[in-house]
Amino acid sequence: MKYVNLGKTEISVSRLCVGGMSFGEPSPDFHLWTLSQEETTKMIGHAFELGGNFIDTANTYSHGTSEVFIGKAIKDLGIPRDKMILASKVYFNEGKLSRKAINREIDLTLSRLQTSYLDLYQIHRFDYDTPMEETMSALNDLIKSGKVRALGASAMYGYQFHNLQEIASKNGWTPFSAMQNHYNLIYREDERELVPICSQYSVSRNSYSPLAGGHLSHSDWNSSSLRSESDAMIRKKYDSDKENDLQIIKRVEELAMRHQVSMSQISLAWQFKKGVASPIVGATDIRHFDDAVASVDLELTDEEEHYLDELYLPHKIVGAL
Repeated sequence: MKYVNLGKTEISVSRLCVGGMSFGEPSPDFHLWTLSQEETTKMIGHAFELGGNFIDTANTYSHGTSEVFIGKAIKDLGIPRDKMILASKVYFNEGKLSRKAINREIDLTLSRLQTSYLDLYQIHRFDYDTPMEETMSALNDLIKSGKVRALGASAMYGYQFHNLQEIASKNGWTPFSAMQNHYNLIYREDERELVPICSQYSVSRNSYSPLAGGHLSHSDWNSSSLRSESDAMIRKKYDSDKENDLQIIKRVEELAMRHQVSMSQISLAWQFKKGVASPIVGATDIRHFDDAVASVDLELTDEEEHYLDELYLPHKIVGAL
């Protein structure tokens, strides 16, 4: 495993992040394919043995049980708290990003994770209903209180992220060090503005859906997995551009055969080539994380990067609200 610091902080994270959306009690109104507590503990333990020290979740994943499962897993495994980088998110809750909501939700998250602090606290979306100054001030207070070490954001328009960073700078508040945005070989809309803005502010990018919900890990559009069969969000994100994107997937398959590696490894190696710090891998099988780890040492050439890039066509915005 290799490691990189988040933004300008001294927080060192593994080049792959364990996605917490895979953990928690299954439910028809969230996800049916999540892992049980026992399976979650095995997955986190195995990832940690491979050098994975970074876990991302959110207060609403599996209605909060993702955080519960992760907290219990770390405790049961006996992993020292300072050896694991824990990240969670706030927004899809009552009050969104108001000061009252942030102060309430951070305490609930810390309780579920059985910890006194978070390494990274991220706003899950941009809040149109709360003044940006109120949100950034509340987040800064969490830093000063010691409940949070660093701040991050997720899935928003470039100008919104830029404005939030400028407000933090103007007031001497803590800026964002990380951006968790929707980014993969078949969804690259953030390259227009958000990616350059992250570079401008030395913000680390930890992309979600780096394998496009599995589409970039196999040659057929669908698979027989429970997630592929039951996750309506994947279909909403990607089905409208299926025909063009299948051509890109075909090129991933060709390069995988050339390198004698999996398609997932090619897709993740492309992320590193594009400057992503730690793509979030939502594995539901230990073998999937084993495979993902191998991508850390796989380097694509400039020619291979261009070969994967050149068929991309603009997509409808997905993620930013």
